[in-house]
Amino acid sequence: MRTQRVWLLILAALAIGAPLAAQDTSTPKPEAGIITGTVTDVNGEILSGATVVLEGPDHTNPRKTLSDDNGFFQFNQLDPGSYRVTITAPGFADWTSPDFSLNPGQYFILTGSQLHIAAAMATVRVVETPQEVATEQVKIEETQRVLGVIPNFYVVYEPSPAPLTTRLKFHLALKTSTDVVTVLGVATLAGINQAGDTPNYVQGAKGYGERFGAVAADGFSDIMIGGAILPSLLRQDPRYYYRGTGTNKSRALHALSSPFVCRGDNGRLQPNFSSLGGDLGSSALSNLYYPPSNRGAGLVFQNFLITTGERMFSSLMQEFVLNRLTLKPKFKN
Repeated sequence: MRTQRVWLLILAALAIGAPLAAQDTSTPKPEAGIITGTVTDVNGEILSGATVVLEGPDHTNPRKTLSDDNGFFQFNQLDPGSYRVTITAPGFADWTSPDFSLNPGQYFILTGSQLHIAAAMATVRVVETPQEVATEQVKIEETQRVLGVIPNFYVVYEPSPAPLTTRLKFHLALKTSTDVVTVLGVATLAGINQAGDTPNYVQGAKGYGERFGAVAADGFSDIMIGGAILPSLLRQDPRYYYRGTGTNKSRALHALSSPFVCRGDNGRLQPNFSSLGGDLGSSALSNLYYPPSNRGAGLVFQNFLITTGERMFSSLMQEFVLNRLTLKPKFKN
């Protein structure tokens, strides 16, 4: 019995002593540290609600908190090592501390966390003048060609374009008159007139040259008077405004009335004195170079009616046919 009791005492002593021996030989855990600070602006004013991010030694799993009403923040239970703090707040530039070391059990007070007001990022929006907008729109209109070939510069697909300046009205008239396709059209029409012996010039090369000059003069005077000179003096827009909406009847009436009604530079509808004056003035000028047999008031008004009728037909074609064959430009806003 005594021997058993001795063994029991020995076993009990071993059971109690083993954990104690283990504790004595293990490495003690370093005491946790604390990082704290106060967020202010450069004037010393407290900044509450600022976001404070703490990155640890390995810069992973950052910890985040907000500064309180007193600008105070604190991170507890931190292992010793290298740390870095980043502070952000609306309206202020971000602030990042240099890397610093936290010792075991250290109560580290972070200083220098003063936020500067963020530099204003000015958004500059370039506002174009109406003249600049009109210039850009005319550049786009000058790319409009039926089937990619025939000039279609005097048609507006933009519902509310900027008004043309005097310079742009003359520019558009000259651009149309001197276009290669326009010159080829003049040459073709002169050949047709040569075949029809009208006007009553002689036949042969001389007659063709005279007919070519007459056709060119008719077209040039008409477009310059009706598309540049009178529109500039009367402040009217010489272009055709494509409608494209509404019933076919309303669109047809819009097209047929275009030689008689136009938009002014102020955007309002008004009698189209420019178009009518251009057709009449061009017909009157033809008396200067047509043969004597083709001159006179009767022929002037006859040519005027023919030209105006051609303009009405052209507008109908623009509204219902040519618009489908012309690439629609997209204007910048």
